Amino acid sequence: MRTTLLLVLTLLVLKISAQEKTYDFWNEKLPIDNRVDALISELSLEEKVSQLMYEAPAIPRLGIPHYSWWNECLHGIARNGKATVFPQAIGMAATFDTDLMQRIGEAIAIEGRAKYNVNVERGYMDRYAGLTYWSPNVNLFRDPRWGRGQETYGEDPHLISRLAVSFVNGLQGNDDQLKVAAMAKHYAVHSGPEKLRHTFDAVVSRHDLWNTYLPAFEALVTEADVEGVMGAYNRTNGEPCCAHSYLMDDVLRGKWGFDGYFVSDCWAIQDFYEGHKISPDKKSAAAMALNAGCNLNCGSTYPELVNAVKAGLTTEQDIDHNLRELLPTRFRLGLFDTSTTPLDKIDIDVVRSQKHLDLSYESAVKSMVLLKNKDNLLPLDPNLKNLFVTGPTATSAQALLANYYGVSDNMVTLLEGIAGAVSNHTAIRYVQGNLLDRPNVNPMDWYSEEAETADVTVACMGITQLLEGEEGEAIASATYGDREYITLPPHQIDYLKLLRSKADKLIVVITGGSAISIPEIHELADAVIYAWYPGELGGKALGDIIFGKVSPSGKLPVTFVKTIDDLPPYEDYNMQGRTYRYMNVEPLYPFGFGLSYADIELENLQVDRQVMRKSGTVTFDLQVNNKSDIDAEEVIQVYVRKKNRTSTDPKQTLKDFRRVSLKSNSTERIKITLDDKAFSTYSDEGDLVLDKGEYEVIFSTAAPIDRSLVLGSAQWKTQSIIVK
Repeated sequence: MRTTLLLVLTLLVLKISAQEKTYDFWNEKLPIDNRVDALISELSLEEKVSQLMYEAPAIPRLGIPHYSWWNECLHGIARNGKATVFPQAIGMAATFDTDLMQRIGEAIAIEGRAKYNVNVERGYMDRYAGLTYWSPNVNLFRDPRWGRGQETYGEDPHLISRLAVSFVNGLQGNDDQLKVAAMAKHYAVHSGPEKLRHTFDAVVSRHDLWNTYLPAFEALVTEADVEGVMGAYNRTNGEPCCAHSYLMDDVLRGKWGFDGYFVSDCWAIQDFYEGHKISPDKKSAAAMALNAGCNLNCGSTYPELVNAVKAGLTTEQDIDHNLRELLPTRFRLGLFDTSTTPLDKIDIDVVRSQKHLDLSYESAVKSMVLLKNKDNLLPLDPNLKNLFVTGPTATSAQALLANYYGVSDNMVTLLEGIAGAVSNHTAIRYVQGNLLDRPNVNPMDWYSEEAETADVTVACMGITQLLEGEEGEAIASATYGDREYITLPPHQIDYLKLLRSKADKLIVVITGGSAISIPEIHELADAVIYAWYPGELGGKALGDIIFGKVSPSGKLPVTFVKTIDDLPPYEDYNMQGRTYRYMNVEPLYPFGFGLSYADIELENLQVDRQVMRKSGTVTFDLQVNNKSDIDAEEVIQVYVRKKNRTSTDPKQTLKDFRRVSLKSNSTERIKITLDDKAFSTYSDEGDLVLDKGEYEVIFSTAAPIDRSLVLGSAQWKTQSIIVK
């Protein structure tokens, strides 16, 4: 497989130059730190600077090939040809399944290695062809207006942390040689507005910083040993995130002991002098970032480091220090090894293998959330006589893909999945009927009458990454990818009203990457399924859910509010009034909510002790019953609520969760243990402090919100605990 390009280049250069010298950095028997020092010692100043760029050029005299650091794998290998396309990250979060996340990470890593091996053989080492993947995005999704919220794992620090750790463990593996190198981004306190990100200062309290915005980054560094961290575009509390002394030095490398590499978001250092106006010019910006420990520049600023050294703004020793933090990643990936390993022998046939496609399907099924099911309309009988399918996302590939995606030669749209799940004799009529992003140019209604004659109408509505996403990718968005309103586009609501006036039974399927305010839709529809951006087999997953081959089990990783007026101002990063943890208003659908076809009941909660002390644990035992003839999975969620809480304490917060598989008419007992961290709060210095007092520990199938439209659908069991 890999004769390897590195070895070939080395031998070729040595032959041409007639040199007999061997270089210690190629010696695999030496410790990596020694090899890194040996490589640095061979480089000129200009060569050192060149290796701090995301497009690190070849150094032929040393046999070093070109390497592009920039690669993406948010929900599958992205921007590099065929790959298994998994549901977008927010959809994967809706699975509440850490085991699944690790298996997805492993599959992506294997496909990444296979692609890299082929790239090496063919000498193709351009952007998106390497092994340093800039995923996952562990920013907290604090406001549904943020278009890139689809890339995250939702609004809860614990959920984000657990899913991200599993995903990164799957990507990187647990051997000395990394499968691929993962990255935690965007560090830190970054979640819009997209239009302002190059100039914006995200101002937060130390309390919110430590208890909301940093836990996922800490978990990836201290538990998953994530290889890279990417700085955000914005400033945080006045300092740019790619040159932030507190975040980068005191916290990341100091308190957490991070020993990987730090990269700027792409062209973020350019913002120092063009957006934030904190540097007078390129060379000053380059020196500021380098001196703060930004090891790698995704952009075009660092070539000015040569001039910055001459101007006395930084030193060659500082450049060497940054290379010592950056280069070990390439060595840990085996990029300077001439021997082969099993990773070098992974064949391209693993890409989109049946095993990986099955995994994509499993994740799509587990991600979809049933929000309403009036009179148990669903599941439908696949032998129904007449079915009408309509709506702008029914045949949309964009609705499957989201952003940062790979491509597939066999994507199953929502319409195709529905058609594949019904009997051959079922009459299916499809018309789009409505445009995605604007009212129909031709106002004539020729098609809604189909709903009158159909047994059931399925309306596939929602948005795609053309309307929400990153500033440059959401080409149908007038607001740089963010959403100025959080309802469905008004013309889609009008179309649903028209359908409702004629349809006997109306099922609404919604695609999207964030919380969409749909109180009108909840009232109009008999059933509502939130499908997110479900990946290449999203249509098959939807068809199998609608027609009962599987029971829905997804849970909302974000709160769905009733109206945008229920949200604080978008630019306000204070957590008060945001997310289920601090919200003061009644939500439309609470965090963690999702219906099942099965009748699930929680019973007989027991606890091994009711008083817990520092360094102690408390173990709960719960009975979960499936009192139906349907096999199902349920997500049991564990929330902690402090009695006599202060104004800064969350109303409740998720501390554990467990996905349980239940056969029909069966009972399972689960044990969940909480340690003292579940009853602790971060101080302003970032230390976990046990918060003594009385708590309620709540086992539920959704966040324990006092009131909501769907309050009666959730199961709760509560146990009081005294922490001393």
